[in-house]
Amino acid sequence: MYAWIWRKLPFGLVGKLIGSLLLTAAAVALLWFVVFPWAEPLLPFFDSQVTDDSGVPGGGDIGGQLTVPSESPGEEEIPYSTESNNAPPSTRNR
Repeated sequence: MYAWIWRKLPFGLVGKLIGSLLLTAAAVALLWFVVFPWAEPLLPFFDSQVTDDSGVPGGGDIGGQLTVPSESPGEEEIPYSTESNNAPPSTRNR
């Protein structure tokens, strides 16, 4: 199909390159201004809701859910510093 379009474009190599760019721009504009706005209501990109256990979006008291820092790191904590990028080299047992 691309070979057929390339053969049908006029004015030699320069005209074919310009024609190809114009056809590509027309296809992008058709998608951007016609197809995507038509399909946007069908796609649920921004139709998400975050709820707590009660089912009320954004409701509830979060005061009792805060975590107090502990002296010893737990299993879920990262074993390196996230504040700096110069961690000490690790030692290997050979």
